[in-house]
Amino acid sequence: MSAASLFKKMNKPKDLRTAVAIAYEAGSRAPVVVAAGKGLIAEQIIELAKANDIYVHESKELVALLMGIDLDKEIPPSLYKVVAELLAWLYQIDAAMVPAKKVEPKNDES
Repeated sequence: MSAASLFKKMNKPKDLRTAVAIAYEAGSRAPVVVAAGKGLIAEQIIELAKANDIYVHESKELVALLMGIDLDKEIPPSLYKVVAELLAWLYQIDAAMVPAKKVEPKNDES
């Protein structure tokens, strides 16, 4: 490897991390983009999500599509299916993580 090619590799800008947060409220028509950013802002979005026990799904393709949506705007109908499948999967994981309620036997001592 020549010194020139090493220099180019060392000075090549790193790929900036990108993050998009969406929120869905029951009764809403579609999920809404509530945060989006690159670099430090993306890191902060991810940190905040993890600190609040919000699942972080990594999909470069989906993030690239969601980055084109303005903040506080609903996702377009073309993304309904993929986002619905992701949300359904997350709801299943969330339900599985909730410990089953332990039913105590009734004490019939009257």
